[in-house]
Amino acid sequence: MMKQESRIHSENTTQWLLITVAVGFLALFLVVPLALILTEAFKRGWSVYHQSLTDPYTLSAIGLTFFVTVIVVPLNTIFGIAAAWCIAKFRFRGRQLLMTLIDIPYSVSPVISGLIFILLFGRQGWFGDWLAAHHISIIFAFPGIVLATLFVTFPMVAKELIPLMESQGNEEEEAARLLGATGWQTFRYVTLPNIRWGLLYGILLCNSRALGEFGAVAVVSGSLRGETTTIPLHIEILYNEYQITAAFSVASLLTLTAIITLIIKSFLEWKQNRTLTMLPVYDMEVPEIHYSQPAMPVVSDFLHEKSPMNHVQPTDRRDSLPLPSTIPYRGRSQGVGENEY
Repeated sequence: MMKQESRIHSENTTQWLLITVAVGFLALFLVVPLALILTEAFKRGWSVYHQSLTDPYTLSAIGLTFFVTVIVVPLNTIFGIAAAWCIAKFRFRGRQLLMTLIDIPYSVSPVISGLIFILLFGRQGWFGDWLAAHHISIIFAFPGIVLATLFVTFPMVAKELIPLMESQGNEEEEAARLLGATGWQTFRYVTLPNIRWGLLYGILLCNSRALGEFGAVAVVSGSLRGETTTIPLHIEILYNEYQITAAFSVASLLTLTAIITLIIKSFLEWKQNRTLTMLPVYDMEVPEIHYSQPAMPVVSDFLHEKSPMNHVQPTDRRDSLPLPSTIPYRGRSQGVGENEY
């Protein structure tokens, strides 16, 4: 008894120790930085905070960031749904290659991806001469920012939907097609309701990454102030110019966005887990079937009851087996009588 109590006390001590370490880690690396950002942003009062956010360069950075996000998120949503549908619902040659290509932005540094775009669309790149001849600017311009953000964020929606759609299987879609539904009707009324929470979760992650992307955008944008600076790049410029309060004021926008994202993310995870764990309960009454004629007895039971083998000794079974002509047959088939074989 004493050993059991000692073991329980040791387990409780270990549990509380792990909880304390986890909470302390979160407080040190999450809560403290967030509190520091908000404290520095309002350190010199509301007027300075408001002035920092209404600066023309700040408004330009905010507008550019949200404009890029509005373009990137819908495109990645369409790609994510299409890729997840293709990978989860079908088996084809090259499926594994497609999944590998989707994972590339996770394995490549954003700075490297920005350099790749420069090698492709820069003045000394593969398509540089053709773009210059047609007066098309991609690098150090708005299209380059869109391409860089699109590249680093396109796996977000697909990676959330693929395991969800694979776990759901194809039974409901196949049943809808058998009932005459078109491909669009099947997707709208069967697939989309089943993946809506996972889809919203992926869109939320894609939106957050698009708002806060720094590495790839810093390479392809050139950080032209008031033209190609997004919110993260503008914060870096302000900090390098020793405008600490203004930098933290603009950073507080991303901080508030991150907090709202975490709240919505937690809600979507809760809804998705609840949807997966709640199984439908069907309250159906099985209709009683009435036969116009007595049901045909099971053949094995009929043979067991009528066979003389149950009433003779083992040595006499060979001579007592019934002939097939003595076994009655119920039903009609090819001119055979009702009680004939």
